[in-house]
Amino acid sequence: MNDSLTQAFIQKYTPRLVERDRISMDTYKAHNVNQGLRDEKGNGLVVGLTNISRADGFEIENGKRTACPGKLWYRGIDIKDLINGFTSCRFGYESTAFLLLFGDLPTQDELDDFIEVLDQYRTLPPHFVRDIIMHAPSNDLMRMLTRSVLSLSAYDDNSEDTSPENVLRQCLMLISQFPILVIYAYQAYNHYLKGNSLYLHRPKPGMSTSEILLSLLRPDRRYTDLEAWVLEVELILHMEHGGGNNSTFVDRVVSSTGADTYSTIAAAIASLKGPKHGGQILIVPKMMADLEENIASDTDMAGIKRYLTAVLDCKAFDHQGKIYGIDNPVYSISDPRADILRTYAKKLAAVKGCENIYNLYAAVADLAPKLLAERDPDAKPTSANIDFFSGFVYHLLDIPEELYTPMIAVGRIVGWSAHRIEELINCQVIMRPAYESLTPKQRPFVPIEDRKTESR
Repeated sequence: MNDSLTQAFIQKYTPRLVERDRISMDTYKAHNVNQGLRDEKGNGLVVGLTNISRADGFEIENGKRTACPGKLWYRGIDIKDLINGFTSCRFGYESTAFLLLFGDLPTQDELDDFIEVLDQYRTLPPHFVRDIIMHAPSNDLMRMLTRSVLSLSAYDDNSEDTSPENVLRQCLMLISQFPILVIYAYQAYNHYLKGNSLYLHRPKPGMSTSEILLSLLRPDRRYTDLEAWVLEVELILHMEHGGGNNSTFVDRVVSSTGADTYSTIAAAIASLKGPKHGGQILIVPKMMADLEENIASDTDMAGIKRYLTAVLDCKAFDHQGKIYGIDNPVYSISDPRADILRTYAKKLAAVKGCENIYNLYAAVADLAPKLLAERDPDAKPTSANIDFFSGFVYHLLDIPEELYTPMIAVGRIVGWSAHRIEELINCQVIMRPAYESLTPKQRPFVPIEDRKTESR
């Protein structure tokens, strides 16, 4: 292949395709098209129904839409009540997974059965680790996870069966194996590409999902109860978010086509990978590290304000004018997931001796929404979202940055599974959105010999 010829062609014709494909925002407004499936006020367009979860950041009072503290329910249970009720339970992840899949919190017998089934699926197919995970390691663990999920279909004799029974079996297997897939993918990358020692521990029966993750990740397999519980909380908070998030929507769109479970979940992973979705968790710690370098201390409130103002003025960090981890399309006054995670981040930071870093995060979480409100008093209220504290918590848990987004997937596979099953049970038609074409209805064909040598 002549790389220089190819590169010259690309450089020559890219501006042309950009020019021809660009559509102005005024045109979108003129045709009443809501980009991102949200109207000008930020309201999401309703495209389906679900019993799995609900997220609210506004309420209707006297016919008027009013901002309110954020609420998130899993199968009708307030997420804060759910987390508080699990403080003495090692298996909060598994209990929540049962709730989202089957509609009710499990009894002790049901939870025992559920854990036993997950334990049975903790073993990957013969030679899978060697042939799939170790054979071509990558620093992009989300892409590795996608490849692993697609490869698992080759070991399933009923991979195309979309009956509820078979899809449930496949989902239980993926829920069980996601922790192994992401940690083994990291260990392969850490060994082959970074030159560190290779550790491939086997999961032990009877462990919670957070315990499995920490024990597989750490060379000595050791962790504290607080570390396991804080990770458990984070995984639960990432499980589900009202059904309207991008990756869950992708999950339901692909499910509506009748596609198999492996292809569907792979598509959802690809969506979560994007920097505007799960990938944003990586940007906040970088912004906070840059902030720390530009202020005197975590108590330098004037310095923090100057830095955030410079960020909004496109004069600091990545010059995009955005304070990352602040605001969410659904919530306004507060994000209940961020409120919960902030509490546990404070507890873990105290134990780890990182109170000064926590204080810096807390200061930005409190100050940034005020600065945004001062700039645009008519805009909806904003608040720190779950991404703001997630990376910090993972840092306190000594989880490498390469695993931040895959950890979200370990939680979200439960929500994806629940929504896939609900979609297959209820919807009999393919999701097919409409696009309004701007192409002229008649454009005369010109034979190639009559065309100009240089196109416009």
